[in-house]
Amino acid sequence: MHTAQVSLAVRYAETDQMGVVYHANYLVWFELGRTAFTESIGLDYLEMEEAGIVSPVINVEASFKKPARYGDEVVVKTWLETYDGLRVKYGYEVGTAGGQICVTGSTVHVCVRKSDFRPISIRRQFPQWDAVYERVKQK
Repeated sequence: MHTAQVSLAVRYAETDQMGVVYHANYLVWFELGRTAFTESIGLDYLEMEEAGIVSPVINVEASFKKPARYGDEVVVKTWLETYDGLRVKYGYEVGTAGGQICVTGSTVHVCVRKSDFRPISIRRQFPQWDAVYERVKQK
């Protein structure tokens, strides 16, 4: 399975009053991981946006295991969980550099026209993306 990794240092602004990473910041880190993943398989999201297509999140799940704290180095691992020509589901694992898993999760995306948010078929409108996702899905 192809996995992309992004490392980052937890910033003070990302923590809450308890000194742990505020839960919503993991969603930002998921996005960083997803961007790294798509780039690692040769896809350019900007190309899709320039064609008038965006890819909103339609579902998100996160399971919190252990808090990350200010000063920790974390690694965001991202992979393709499922793809069916319409929906893309990415999986995530955020852990410390020492190997402690902090959060696991997933996001599901569809592609829609920016002008009216009507869904499109990735398979039909972006056959090159479809081919890449199908290839990655097989690994």
